Amino acid sequence: MSSRIKNTACPGIGGRRPAGLLQYGFASLLIAGMLVALLSACSRDAGDLPAPGAGQTGEIQWAKTFGGSGAETARSIIATRDGGLAILGFSESTDGDLSDKATAVNDYWLLKLDAAGNREWTRTYGGSKDDRGQAVVELSDGGYAITGYAMSDDGDGSNNEGFHDNWVLRLDAAGEILWERSFGFSGHDHSYDLLETDDGGLFFIGFLDLTAARADGYAEKNPYATRHGVGEFWCTKLSADGSLQWRYYFGGTDNDRAHAAVAAPDGGFVMAGFSESDDFDISQPNGSYDFWVVKVNRQGELQWETNLGGTGIDIASDIAADPRGGYLVAGQSFSTDGDISANRGESDVWVVRLDPAGNMLWEQSYGGPAFDAAESIALTSDGNFLISGTTRSSNANLQNAGENDVLLLKIDGAGRLLWQTTYGGPGIDLGFDAVEAADGSIYVAGELSPDGSPGLAPLGETDLLLLKIR
Repeated sequence: MSSRIKNTACPGIGGRRPAGLLQYGFASLLIAGMLVALLSACSRDAGDLPAPGAGQTGEIQWAKTFGGSGAETARSIIATRDGGLAILGFSESTDGDLSDKATAVNDYWLLKLDAAGNREWTRTYGGSKDDRGQAVVELSDGGYAITGYAMSDDGDGSNNEGFHDNWVLRLDAAGEILWERSFGFSGHDHSYDLLETDDGGLFFIGFLDLTAARADGYAEKNPYATRHGVGEFWCTKLSADGSLQWRYYFGGTDNDRAHAAVAAPDGGFVMAGFSESDDFDISQPNGSYDFWVVKVNRQGELQWETNLGGTGIDIASDIAADPRGGYLVAGQSFSTDGDISANRGESDVWVVRLDPAGNMLWEQSYGGPAFDAAESIALTSDGNFLISGTTRSSNANLQNAGENDVLLLKIDGAGRLLWQTTYGGPGIDLGFDAVEAADGSIYVAGELSPDGSPGLAPLGETDLLLLKIR
């Protein structure tokens, strides 16, 4: 099948207004399976279409790939203060763009680019085992902090307690390590997102393998700790020098995982992910997996929590603060009932808007007849939102060039679809994050399959993909 680029402008889709909750989740295999799907759709007449803000149209200007002969991927992209970009992912190659890397295992991979996508510098961080970067943030001092999960206790890693640990690094403006810290126990402990806090420290989230942690003597949060389940929302606050200030976990007896976090106006934090549990910290479960959103204060104490979804599998991937108040949570839904008012296919991109207290204001599904999912949501300068992910659907509003294509949507604050763009070739191509630059340009970071795509020959097994969109 020939590869192609498709951009469609779509009319707005209204949402309903009950009260609801959030979710995301499954175990590692289920999550991996879901990554192969996801995101987009529209309906109604084109006459309802609002004009895109800031002159954005969804037109793809260029696509670039980075990597070597092995497998590379991006997980996080930010616009930097100098007008450029920083991308974090992971890489196993030792050639091509990674010719200075010695070991053919996954390392964190940080790329600093200019606005044209040209490399200014790149760095890898890791050791002799599996280390996977997930999120990057630019700090107030001009440096960076990165997080993910790592198995190495050598090379750049000074300690590991078991399988994967949360591994956090603070870097200077050139990507040199200032300090690194590992947090975890003898099981699988993953970190997916981090923020700089108002005191110059860091807040990061993920999940804790509580079964292993309890076996290692982790006794916080008694008396509930012995009765909680395998995976828990886990949040950690560090000082500016990486010292542990506090850490807490939340969940029930089953699998609960945090994927993203934002700062709250009162100095606390709001986390989004999924819950499979129906007890302890989970008050209103809906089905198999729910979007689960948890608010804590600046000391890490639980203030409110809410579940959202239906009787199927619903997974939240990201959360964005709304400057008008409240939060937008994005992910994917397999449900056809409960809080979901309209199901469009096998799996839909599902977005929920919450008020500051966690009550649902509206919800909206986007996609086609097949498998669509959101991986990120981000505020734009015109007060609208970008959603990146993947689509397997093909219909009047979506064209799919192969198995999975990168999907980018723009919606307004009421959930109306402004435009959508897809990009891909005959293989599995995935979008993981998107950001708006100061000039209004949009950049999407993801993964390109070894089948290549329009005008891009593959570099290796999978390549780190960067798209520029106007």
